[in-house]
Formats: sequence, structure tokens, C-alpha cells
Amino acid sequence: MEQSEVAARLGISPKPASILRFADGASFRIEIPSVEGPQVMAAVLEEADHLGVVVNRVSQGSGAMLLSGAELDEMAAMGRDSSIEVCLFVGPRAGFDTGVLPHTDSAHYAAIRGLRQLGHAVTDVVRAAEHGIRSFLVADIGLLSLLSNLQADGDLPEDCQWKVSAYFGVFNPATVAILSELGASTVNVPADLSSGDLADLRATVDLPLDIYIEAPDGMGGTIRIAELADLVQVAAPMHVKFGLRNGPSVYPSGHHLANIAMLAAREKVHRAAIALEWMERSGTSATQSLPHPRPGVPR
Repeated sequence: MEQSEVAARLGISPKPASILRFADGASFRIEIPSVEGPQVMAAVLEEADHLGVVVNRVSQGSGAMLLSGAELDEMAAMGRDSSIEVCLFVGPRAGFDTGVLPHTDSAHYAAIRGLRQLGHAVTDVVRAAEHGIRSFLVADIGLLSLLSNLQADGDLPEDCQWKVSAYFGVFNPATVAILSELGASTVNVPADLSSGDLADLRATVDLPLDIYIEAPDGMGGTIRIAELADLVQVAAPMHVKFGLRNGPSVYPSGHHLANIAMLAAREKVHRAAIALEWMERSGTSATQSLPHPRPGVPR
């Protein structure tokens, strides 16, 4: 029995569906997070091909600064060849610095600490952009504003995109509106938001919302695969992300964690394949973006 039938039996009115879409007319895209380098991205591509899953975006959490120039070149080339957006975290962050507060249970891990680190963060973006990367994860409101201004002034490529990180904690419409005004291209919202909360955010901004359909333990460990169709219906356009509950942390990553990161990435693609089965079973008309010839460019 479909959810709509159950709702009708109980006299419950359905939530309003979002009429917004990506520029290509699709309502959702699939993102695989924690793709920490070329080896892990190759594992994602292989598993996606094996399972018949279209991956639209991969994102990385350790930071562009922990990838060599050759690795940046390789990831950018893999993205172009596969029509996948490659989104790298801005490397410097409070959690990598000398202060003690980001190492407590507070929410300061990914903030930018001081003018010194702010300068390094901008340099990290400039360096990665020189190697062909055009999409960046940002977790600091001041950095977002600065990057947007630099882009407007022509000091950064005009096709760069700024993805607000889940570390930021966007829980309400007022916050998402401010981020949109500051130049955010897409905003990662908390994994535990209800469909009603998502509908409120969608009513406030037009930009894509990103949400973990399965969240890592550090972000709540929610598994909402069966809800995928419902969430897309109220919040499209969406990037739907597949983290991994009960999975190891790989930040900061490197060759010493490559096998773990690759196995986890393959399982995330597997989870995406299962979610698509649930989506098909729901009977909704939601459509996913097909590969695009210019990944990383607003569309």
C-alpha cells in the first residue's frame, strides 16, 4: 500500500510538493561523500558502473590542501571524463589548528580560526581552482562571504560553486536565507530535519538543498532510505547524500586509510542503489539528473 493511500485512509492531507527543479528539469541528484582522493573516486566510479547508479557529485572532507597538485589534476580530470561534480572541502579549519575548543564536544571543528587561517583557506581554494576544481565545501560564514566577494571581483573563477557544509548547522529558514544572500550555491542541511522543516526551507530559497539520506554516526546515524521519495517531493531540487552509519572516520585521510575509504565508498554507492529501488517502488515521478557535459558549473 502506498503512503498516499494510508494518508487518505487516515484523512491526512499530503504536504505540498515543491515545483522547483534543477536547470535540467530533474528533482534530485546523488552525492557520494568522503571521496578522499583519486583512488576512492575510482572505486566509486567502478561500483556505480557495476550497479547502474548515476553519481552526480562526489565530495571530500579532508580538505583540498591534503591533496597534491597531481591528485587535484587527476580528480578534476576524472570529474570531467565522468560528468561528475567534484566538490572538495576547504582544508584549513579550527579542528586542525592549535586551539583547544574545536577538540571538545562543541561545534567549532570546521570554522576558520583567525586571519592567518582565513588567508590559508583562500589560498587553498585558489590552488585547487588552478588545478581545475570548481566546487568547494565551506563551513564558515565569513569565508563564504569572502569567497563570494572575491568571485564577484574576478579574483576567483566565475563558475566556482560554494557548498555550505553540514558542519554549519542550518536548522531554520532565516539562516538558509542569509546563506543564500551571501552567495551559497547549495546548502547541506541537518540529516534529522522533518519533511515539514525541509518544506519550510524550500519555501524560503530556490537553491538546492543537500541532505544525508544515511548519515554517519557523528551526524546522528539516521537511515532514511525509505523516505527518499517523500523528502525529494517536498524539498526538490535536492542533492541526496549517502554516508554510512557504523562506518569508520577517515578525516584526515591518506594512503594509510585508502582501503577503508574505498570499501566505505563502495558501500555508499550500494546504499544509493537500494534507495533508488525504494524510490521506484514509491511510484513518484521524481527524476534524477543524467550525466552533464560540464560538471561543477551552475546548471
